[in-house]
Order: sequence, then structure tokens, then C-alpha cells
Amino acid sequence: MSDITVHIIDREGVQHDVAAPTDMNMNLMEVCKAYELPVKGTCGGMAMCASCHCYIESDHDLNEPSEDEEDMLDQAFFVEDNSRLGCQIFMAPELDGLTVRLAEESE
Repeated sequence: MSDITVHIIDREGVQHDVAAPTDMNMNLMEVCKAYELPVKGTCGGMAMCASCHCYIESDHDLNEPSEDEEDMLDQAFFVEDNSRLGCQIFMAPELDGLTVRLAEESE
């Protein structure tokens, strides 16, 4: 099993350094849920909601967002240039040290 460390900053500004497996095809939303961080993942990881919206705070190279992800971010609240959907970021060795900040929830 090969784990990486992901730094997740919650909505209160607290950083959680978590171990994320790279051999289970897990995405960031699933990692957050496994550590009971406040990410809903309402659509189950299909890029059909924005309840796993987060901001990429580190300089890691990520795959470009899919058209479905971009469409969903167009409808999300509090979108910034570094916004992504956690369900579309799959854990891989090259993401070791990734830092993300959970987006505010819509009202």
C-alpha cells in the first residue's frame, strides 16, 4: 500500500494532515469523508453537485477539469481561480503534499 500525505484546511482554518492511499482509486472527496471532514459528496462523485468544492492551495500539477466539472463550478458559490471539485481529484503519488482548503458552503 502506498500512501501520500494530503493537507486539508477545514472551514475553520484548521489544517488536517491525512494519509491517502494511492492504490485504491480514491478521490479527494472520499478521503475527506473517510476522515469525517465536512464534505457531503451529495452526488456520490459524479461531478453533478458542488458539495465537495475546494481550493487548491499548493503548486501541484493536476489534470485539467473536465467539461462536466467546469459546468458544475460555473454554478457553484464562492468560485475562485483555484477551485476544483474534490471528487475529480484522484489520489496519485505525484500529489504527495497536496494542500487544499474546503470551500464555504452555500447558504
